[in-house]
Amino acid sequence: MPTFHARSNIADVVAQADAREAIRGIAPEVLDSPLANGETSFPLARILGVILDGGDPRIAELVAALGGIEDRTPRPPVGEPIVPTSDYEGDDVAPASADVTLPVGAAANRMAELAIAGPSHGNPFVDVDLTAVFTFGERELHVGGFYDGDGRYLIRFLPPVPGAWTFVTASNARSLDGIDGVLEIVPGDAPGAVHADGMHFAHADGTPFVPAGTTSYAWTHQEDERQEQTLAALAQTSFNKLRMGLFPKHFIYNENEPERFVFPREGDGWDTTRFDLDFFRHLEKRIDQLDGLGIQADLIFFHPYDRWGFAELGAAVDDRYVAYVVRRLAAYPNVWWSLANEYDLLLTKDAEDWDRIGTLVRENDPFDHPLSIHNWVDIWDYSSPWATHASIQYGELLGGKVREWRRAWSKPVVVDECGYEGDIDQGWGFLTAEEEVARFWAIAMSGGYATHGETYWAEGDVVFWAKGGELRGASPARIAFLQSLIADSPTGRLEPLPSDFDAVHAGVAGEYVLISFGGGQPAFRTVTVPDGVRARIEVIDAWNMTIEPVAGLHEGAVRVELPGRPHTAIRWIAESASA
Repeated sequence: MPTFHARSNIADVVAQADAREAIRGIAPEVLDSPLANGETSFPLARILGVILDGGDPRIAELVAALGGIEDRTPRPPVGEPIVPTSDYEGDDVAPASADVTLPVGAAANRMAELAIAGPSHGNPFVDVDLTAVFTFGERELHVGGFYDGDGRYLIRFLPPVPGAWTFVTASNARSLDGIDGVLEIVPGDAPGAVHADGMHFAHADGTPFVPAGTTSYAWTHQEDERQEQTLAALAQTSFNKLRMGLFPKHFIYNENEPERFVFPREGDGWDTTRFDLDFFRHLEKRIDQLDGLGIQADLIFFHPYDRWGFAELGAAVDDRYVAYVVRRLAAYPNVWWSLANEYDLLLTKDAEDWDRIGTLVRENDPFDHPLSIHNWVDIWDYSSPWATHASIQYGELLGGKVREWRRAWSKPVVVDECGYEGDIDQGWGFLTAEEEVARFWAIAMSGGYATHGETYWAEGDVVFWAKGGELRGASPARIAFLQSLIADSPTGRLEPLPSDFDAVHAGVAGEYVLISFGGGQPAFRTVTVPDGVRARIEVIDAWNMTIEPVAGLHEGAVRVELPGRPHTAIRWIAESASA
């Protein structure tokens, strides 16, 4: 029989009479805490450490006592794997007999779509498997196809280089098996998909990509008018990545019922053997629109804020959903993957599940889009081979932690949740704009990347972080200013450099250096230009977004007069070698 354990949902524990009595006998104050009685799933041991003092010996006593009590929480049924069979079409169907339509004018680094008119009996979403191998010289890419309804199958290809790419299909459906041809790809001007590039990111054409994202978890689950308003707001910013969920979200300031879902409804539940094509076509429209704005869609597969049952589908349905999404969307050049928002609150999945799902994404994405997983408290070990970068929630002592994480994993570090500018009644969502900007600077100066969020409340519980709409905060313009300083670097990136105890240095050693004083307010500072270099020196006001040059070219030790207020930095740029 299953019993309660350290990762059991504390809400399930307190809902059961015998477990409540065990708690009452050991630590009755737990039952009075809103953290033990809310709708959100919290792991038992971790949240006991919040409710009680973290070192309270009663925590271990409680977990041990509850471990002897049967967990009788009702669980939704989970589906079984469905394996396509070889007899989907009979021997009377000729192999490779389905008609295929090739794209015209397909360009490198843009999606090229092959459409095949095939069979529609049974349930082709699960009864048919379709793949293709694309070959150009020594390059070979394995691409999964998918069913798009009405007897239409699609194979979407993201060609990395121009040329004559040959292809051949494989399928358990005889009419779809062995179709071959040539796809002519012309040169294009798109930079291509983003990939991890050492500690940073770059497009397929080698152009550096410096993520400065924002967050709107459920914007595509709102009414169309608000979605259009969200796109218009994003167009006025420099944000180039948007964190967004595939499933809707049930949480404070976000409790509306969406019009469309990943799966079609079936009675009071969902038909998890099929996919709602209206949902996906609408999502694809929005991904295309984000691409037109130069914004990467950071798509989140799972999250714990759920009233529809999507967080507890079971491994077979999880895998079917993930494989379909990746096959369908991987050829969009502006897609990133996030396995979960706050994975450690998804209490029915463990590390082995996440490794399985991450591997599944990699197997179905031949175009190597960025892939990560995001935490609540327990930071993932990003040495996982499927993880291309770190995606972290953390709001304190950011600079030193970012450097530590870079050393630990030798991968890009994105602090995707460092706190939100806003005025709601939650500590994570009432940061000042000054604090939001300061955190962006601290992360950037340590070689990492940050993601913004805005949580100003408006009538109707409209909060951009959840639903989109209008952006009202003061931080986006200052974040854009920081982006411009990074873009001015010779490499278009910042590397952490040896720093002072009271100021952080970053840039390109010997060529381009930013020196940030954070919340300090020095009235002057002596800057040392390296031997053999003449440099321009400038005083930067990160809040007022000004750059004031210090007259002349400078060598050696230079006293720089400063305004004596917070958010000040110095920049020096090598102009020439000294005689």
